[in-house]
Amino acid sequence: MPTIVFVQPDGSRQRIEARVGQSIMEAATANLVPGIVADCGGGCSCATCHVYVDPEWVTKLEPADDIEQSMLEGAIEPNERSRLSCQLRMSDALDGIVVHVPAAQF
Repeated sequence: MPTIVFVQPDGSRQRIEARVGQSIMEAATANLVPGIVADCGGGCSCATCHVYVDPEWVTKLEPADDIEQSMLEGAIEPNERSRLSCQLRMSDALDGIVVHVPAAQF
């Protein structure tokens, strides 16, 4: 199974396993990752699963579509590495991806 590394604002790290095809948000909530609220349950209708993708992984992801971009405008302190984890599907190619959890989601 591919793994995801979540980096908390204090620098602590949590490595979890995810099924291929599972979203990073689904894996986070199933493993009780702090800071991934996921109010909408993965419907891309809020920004409470916002993460910052580690720079080395940004180019390995499909670009955000217009809906995700629109939702990210409502995130707290979005930047060029911001993504909604509900829109990031795990694959073997993403094994070891590192995402940073923001200090706040709302």
